[in-house]
Amino acid sequence: MSDAILRPRRSVLYMPGANERALEKAKSLPADALILDLEDAVAPDAKADARKRVAAAAASGEYGYREVTIRVNGPGTAWHADDLRAAAEAGPDAVVVPKVDSADTVREVERALEAAGAPDRTAIWAMVETPRAMLDARAVAAASERLTVLVMGTNDLAKELHAEHVPGRAPLLTGLSLALLAARDTGKAILDGVYNDVKNAEGFEAECVQGRQFGFDGKTLIHPSQVEPCNRAFAPSADQVAHAQKIIDAFDEATREGRGVVTVDGRMIENLHVEDARRILALAEAIAGR
Repeated sequence: MSDAILRPRRSVLYMPGANERALEKAKSLPADALILDLEDAVAPDAKADARKRVAAAAASGEYGYREVTIRVNGPGTAWHADDLRAAAEAGPDAVVVPKVDSADTVREVERALEAAGAPDRTAIWAMVETPRAMLDARAVAAASERLTVLVMGTNDLAKELHAEHVPGRAPLLTGLSLALLAARDTGKAILDGVYNDVKNAEGFEAECVQGRQFGFDGKTLIHPSQVEPCNRAFAPSADQVAHAQKIIDAFDEATREGRGVVTVDGRMIENLHVEDARRILALAEAIAGR
């Protein structure tokens, strides 16, 4: 299992880069990761000031265990190159790039970051949010070792599809599945898209559960109130941890005794079950370490 997958990213909260109070508040929120946003959350005339503020925040080292990333403006915009240079100098955990449609875009971003002196630890998170990105998701995910995470842009995907936002997200399931397949085939982590109705706690929880059941590593969020329920939804439950330990203990005992057949609670256990159990325990341990 790759480190990219095992690092907890249950809750990944967008924070507006132009809002200094929001950047300060983020230091006390229990989010696993932060996306300091220079794109949608910042008006055109505020982007230069926001860039300086976000770069300083990312370089400050004041966010504790939280993974700190910077979302730059997309390729082809007037701010993209300057955002990449500032992000490279700040050295965040990752640079989040919107509208990534191809492997070429990933490689262009990688070259720009390296030319600007980005440290090796600064990863690329690619936002996939268009039909083309869904169809080319594997090529995007495999384009660079520096790329560690795919981020679903479900609002833009729905817009491009002319789809409606409905409970259960049926219009988006094909795209979500294609991106998930690409992430898992290439060993990258993948984050579910945002939930827009901040006041609908029940709907948000249902979408978190759906995302976890699909296999997403976590979810991107637009409001601090979504962090704690998201953390609960994407963390292994106590029952899951106990069952995982039971599987591993039974398998280890059978191995010591030379038995080829292992059962737990009446069910056959194979290597794939043991691998998944070890993943669950490793994730639970990483979360507990927070």
